[in-house]
Amino acid sequence: MQISEKYAVQMRGIVKTFGSLRALDHVDLDVRKGTIHALLGENGAGKSTLMNILYGLYQADGGEIYRNGKRVRIKGPNDAIRLGIGMVHQHFMLVENFTVAENVILGREVTNSLGVLDMKRAREDVRRIVEKYGFQVDLDAKIEDISVGMQQRVEILKALYRGVDVLILDEPTAVLTPQETNDLIGIMRNLAAGGKTIILITHKLKEIKQSSDACTIIRRGKLIDTVNPQTVDEETLAAKMVGHPVRLVVEKTPAQPKDAVFEIDRLSVRDKRGLPAVKDLSLKIHRGEIFGIAGVDGNGQNELVEAITCLTRAESGTIKINGEEIQNTTPQNVIRHKISTIPSDRQRHGLVLDFSCEQNTILEKYRSSPFSRRGVLQNGKIAAYAEKLIRDYDVRPSTCALQPARGLSGGNQQKLIIAREISNEPDLLIAVQPTRGLDVGAIEYVHKMLVHERDAGKAVLLISLELDEVLSVSDTVAVLYGGSILGTFRQDQADEKTIGLLMAGGKQHAVNG
Repeated sequence: MQISEKYAVQMRGIVKTFGSLRALDHVDLDVRKGTIHALLGENGAGKSTLMNILYGLYQADGGEIYRNGKRVRIKGPNDAIRLGIGMVHQHFMLVENFTVAENVILGREVTNSLGVLDMKRAREDVRRIVEKYGFQVDLDAKIEDISVGMQQRVEILKALYRGVDVLILDEPTAVLTPQETNDLIGIMRNLAAGGKTIILITHKLKEIKQSSDACTIIRRGKLIDTVNPQTVDEETLAAKMVGHPVRLVVEKTPAQPKDAVFEIDRLSVRDKRGLPAVKDLSLKIHRGEIFGIAGVDGNGQNELVEAITCLTRAESGTIKINGEEIQNTTPQNVIRHKISTIPSDRQRHGLVLDFSCEQNTILEKYRSSPFSRRGVLQNGKIAAYAEKLIRDYDVRPSTCALQPARGLSGGNQQKLIIAREISNEPDLLIAVQPTRGLDVGAIEYVHKMLVHERDAGKAVLLISLELDEVLSVSDTVAVLYGGSILGTFRQDQADEKTIGLLMAGGKQHAVNG
């Protein structure tokens, strides 16, 4: 394709290497003005690396970048912003005790003739952007008091306030609820209709088809294809992304639940502010059952998991595993009672990123035999154990045992956590947002692991903000709203409309009647 001013961005022959790894191998990209262009690829495929080069965070080892048909050099983010290119990362850079308006103008403050901050004028400038693109955000709200989805809008506002015409969104829906995702797609469409160009880094096929005008697929650092998402199905996109056909539907036989292994009775927990977060909650999970909890973020999910794992105190109620109460004891006692947890944030709570992969496999049992003898670590035993887990659970690269965990892609970090937790042979496996930020290939793998544990007679508690995931993987579905369970259904009884209404606080009888 020829270089042309019809394109907001064109990249030609981009090469990037990290040591012996070629992350990008002569990749081309053409993004038309005023469109939403998706970049699709597995974790570690190179899509974020390509966009980090466009934004100036990395320097390419080869290739050229064109902006509006003219070749440019981007040595850093300031160069990118001057060229009208902005980027919103997965991890936000906001000052929590500042207001929305203060965060938006931070670093680009408006002053009067005396050099004094003119907050009234700055706020008016921000308000015009909010109204033009339909952001629906309270400019006077403090960041610490607004949802994750609203914080993301603030990051987008920051970029627009700086005058960008090309906006790169890096996995923007990874932390959003379904409603927030729909709202974001609406904002993206408004931006594109207003002449802005959106580059969307994602692995979510449904959202690509809902939002994008074009989709470029990258696999293992190489350009595979650029397609119109409206003319190809999700299975084709998935196959192009991973290089082989992928089952998008969870395959499992009907559950064969046995005796109850885990029970919560009238549990109440307060959040960090001292407000009720879990209210008189009861549930029961059987061996051979996946019990899924659906709900919008912030309805007590975190506090429920923290109470089960004894990271916070229960105000009242009991938590029993195999008939023994464990509430208000210690995390070590929870592990001793054969409860394993795949946490919602793999980097903050699942791994010690600067520890080696090998060290991360024994975080919960380094004190015990055969990994420790008289207080001395048995390095040979640890190495053999780690290498087996890495091989059995297909953690890539297979030579990563002595490398820091932070060097793995998101999907492989998750595989390492799953390998460690399942290898503990738990009676109860708690999986919280287990596929957050993963591509379809990794999602298929995680779902297979959960079903495998169920079929091995384990009890599985799945807590996810992805309603499709809860409905397809779970044998029993409960809806959590305001810290309470509003309804519990067998999988064959649970439909998206009913569950969705309860997630919004509706009444079950309103659905049936």
